[in-house]
Amino acid sequence: MANDWKSRLGILYSTNPDYQYECEGQEQAEMLAPEAQKLRIVLSRKHRAGKEVSLITSFVGSDEDLADLCKQLKQRCGVGGSSKDGEIIIQGDQRDKLLQILLSLGYKQTKKAGG
Repeated sequence: MANDWKSRLGILYSTNPDYQYECEGQEQAEMLAPEAQKLRIVLSRKHRAGKEVSLITSFVGSDEDLADLCKQLKQRCGVGGSSKDGEIIIQGDQRDKLLQILLSLGYKQTKKAGG
């Protein structure tokens, strides 16, 4: 383990030279297979000064897997976006295009939600 003091904020001191720091929440979420993912695509304007974004929610997997999927979607839609907190944000109303792309990538349980 790297000598990262931020990961050990709850530990004050240990006299045991063989002590191994164990941090809670370090388990990475195991990615479900694409056909088992139940993704939802919604249109959102909240906290974005009225600009529309397509929001993909309910992704189960690590942050790296989420970032990889986000990169693929941004490239295939030709727009910007980001991924954080288990969600993918794609600029503009791209719901129909995203649905077709995700279905072609094997995410068979993907649906458009809302309006």
